[in-house]
Amino acid sequence: MKLADLLQALAVVIIWGFNFVVIKVAVSEIPPLALTALRFAWVALLVAPFFRPTRAQFGSIAGLALVLGLGHFGMLFIGLRGTDAATTALMIQLGIPFSVILSTLLFADSLGKVRLIGLALAFSGAGLLAGEPEGGTPLALLALLMSAFCWALANVLIKRRSDIHPLTIIGWMSLLAMPILIAASALFETGQLAAIRSASGQAWAALGYVVVGSSIIAYYLWYRLIARLSINQVVPFSLLAPLLGVTAGVLILGESFTLYKAIGGALTLGGVALIELHQAHLRRRKAALVDN
Repeated sequence: MKLADLLQALAVVIIWGFNFVVIKVAVSEIPPLALTALRFAWVALLVAPFFRPTRAQFGSIAGLALVLGLGHFGMLFIGLRGTDAATTALMIQLGIPFSVILSTLLFADSLGKVRLIGLALAFSGAGLLAGEPEGGTPLALLALLMSAFCWALANVLIKRRSDIHPLTIIGWMSLLAMPILIAASALFETGQLAAIRSASGQAWAALGYVVVGSSIIAYYLWYRLIARLSINQVVPFSLLAPLLGVTAGVLILGESFTLYKAIGGALTLGGVALIELHQAHLRRRKAALVDN
């Protein structure tokens, strides 16, 4: 990986690490699906007019609107409404084990003992996090599981369409996801308009960070990295985001760092790291065979 790619990857995980705290601030005032719709409305307004997909690309972006827009972001915001930022930062890392499972199902990739152990550790850690007495509600934890799975699926879909400009994906996925989220909010939430009208300046500043920092800058850099490099080269950097997220949740929001979080987080991140180290080893071995 080139130095420029490394710096971009680090910038992304720093933005995402603080993103959990920022979303938690905003979602405490505005219902999660309504907030997600607002996020995408602003992103679409800022990006979509300048980057337009071809007719052949439109179907893939529409699929991402469901998987990434509603499935990942919508569920992430719901999860953050019902649990703390530190737990969310750890639970969302299950996207990497889910990526392994998807590779096995979609591409007939062999799991092997090492990755099986990694999966077992990661999901055991998630089980401990879910079992914390003062942890999130069952609905919030289920939403985070769905969000992690949809993140893994979205990475596979984006990798298949590396011909689409990252900002085209960001802008038009946001535009197409917005009406879906508005409809979902109308069905499942109440008091959205009143909450938006009475939201504090802090909530609007948090939304601005999410729109510009996370949605546009970070995802633009992330999609570029995924398009140029292998998923396994890029995804390991996401391990830094939960460490920043947990630290920010404890120091900025005053969240408690319990034994459940310590052990559950260590198991989850340990399992994810084991998977990524093993896959890096397989890549090096495969490259050596090709060179020979």
